[in-house]
Amino acid sequence: MRPRFSFALGLRAQLALVALTLLALPWAGYRYVKEMERFLLEGQEQAQIATARAVATALNGRPQLMRLQPAIDSELRSEAEAELQRLAAAHGETPAPEAGGASAAAAQREIARESAPREQVAEISAILAGLERTTQRIWVVNRDYRVLALAGSLKRPEAAEAPGLWQSLLGRLIQRPTEDFDEAVAADVLATGRDIAGALQGTPGARVRNTPDGRAVVVSAAYPIWNGDEVLGAVVVEETTNSILSVRSRALERLLVVTLAAFAVAAAVLLAFATRLSHRIRRLRDEAESAIDASGRLTTRIATGSDAGDEIGDLSRSFSIMLARLSQHHAYLESMASRLSHELRTPIAVVRSSLENLDLQPLPAEARVYIERAEEGLARLNTILTRMSEATRLEESLAAQERERFDLAAVVAGCVEGYRGAYPGHAFELGLPAGAIDVDGAPDLAAQLLDKLAANAVDFSAPGAAIVVSVEREGANEGRMARVSVENQGPPLPEEMRGTLFESMVSVRKERGAGPHLGLGLYIARLIAEFHGGSVRADNLPAGGGVIVSATFRLA
Repeated sequence: MRPRFSFALGLRAQLALVALTLLALPWAGYRYVKEMERFLLEGQEQAQIATARAVATALNGRPQLMRLQPAIDSELRSEAEAELQRLAAAHGETPAPEAGGASAAAAQREIARESAPREQVAEISAILAGLERTTQRIWVVNRDYRVLALAGSLKRPEAAEAPGLWQSLLGRLIQRPTEDFDEAVAADVLATGRDIAGALQGTPGARVRNTPDGRAVVVSAAYPIWNGDEVLGAVVVEETTNSILSVRSRALERLLVVTLAAFAVAAAVLLAFATRLSHRIRRLRDEAESAIDASGRLTTRIATGSDAGDEIGDLSRSFSIMLARLSQHHAYLESMASRLSHELRTPIAVVRSSLENLDLQPLPAEARVYIERAEEGLARLNTILTRMSEATRLEESLAAQERERFDLAAVVAGCVEGYRGAYPGHAFELGLPAGAIDVDGAPDLAAQLLDKLAANAVDFSAPGAAIVVSVEREGANEGRMARVSVENQGPPLPEEMRGTLFESMVSVRKERGAGPHLGLGLYIARLIAEFHGGSVRADNLPAGGGVIVSATFRLA
């Protein structure tokens, strides 16, 4: 048969597992924040398109602003070259699809020759200045992908104050947006931008891209500039998502703080609740275990949680009611022997007097036989009643029994001498230690205990085999306990009876014509041993073929 293994969890561990379900709350909060971020991003795209439409509306129907004209004088060319150098510094290499791999300097010179006149740039810049925001960058490009004007910056000023310890710890868990990124325009933005290409075809669009260093995300929107049914160019509005990321970071930080606080409070409440619940259950268990003593008597009633209105209070009250009923029934059973003895004494006396009167009468010989059988049965019945009341009287007398110091070895020696005369058909061997063995108790009770053990050994002893009675000191500390043992050869004890042999009304004695037996002898022996601070036990001999019954006494 394979062994069965069980994995048990206490109440606190079970409640801790239940508390893990609270993890669904931060997960739901995180999903909400992500959904909020998506909506904000869509809103930002719509706002970018709206800004681009507003700029494009201001430029609609003004084709003169969207055409590049050759520079007339060297002064205008120098100013254009300076402006393009500024644009190149801000955007990297100026995109020129037709440059075909020429160097950035050559592309800038080519564009400088076709740069917009100063007045044209100034008018477009004035329009852009009225619509730009601090975190937006606005371009105006023509159909040839030439940048006519640019205004604004993607970066916003950062707070100069250093973050505190708590902010630093949160920053390790939740990534915050940074303004330290490269805002230069990559060389392929104009050429490959789907939003710009779509706008130059007459369709507004939006696009999300990373900065060249990948440290920020840029949302750009392009809107066409019309002149009647002709597209003259496009307005491109760019802005990073740092504002949305800041909102997301703050929301996640608050969510983390609230989650930690909620978990701390929930853990403290659950721990306190589980501790109180465990304490009540353990107390109920301890009182249930202590309600019955080693002899099977009810000692107390359970009162834990009797005023509580929960299930544990109901359980404790149920235990209390159950033990109260068991106590009444046990008291009834304990008094039954004395009550039966008292009730049966009178009819037994009537029967005995009637038999005595009949014995004085002249009766036929065959009638004498029945009278003798009736007297034998009456004697057996009287013996049963005597033994039934013996245990009850002993239990009542132990509570008021006076103690005295006596030599246990001397009591055992005197008893064995008496057994040799009382049981002439059995040999008794005695083993005593050197010196006296002083015990605090009652010598007559010790003799009564030994009488029960000797009578039990005589009934089960094999014919011709000696009964060995011995006394010795033992215990964890030398001399603390004394053991009296009675050993006999005979049938071994059944294994199923070893745990109940010293209970009341339990006997394995076979009827051998020696009189009735109610199983009270070893029970009385146990009561006397417990009165002397010891115990009794029965074991089969190691070699088999016999039993040894021993009782311990606490030394004085």
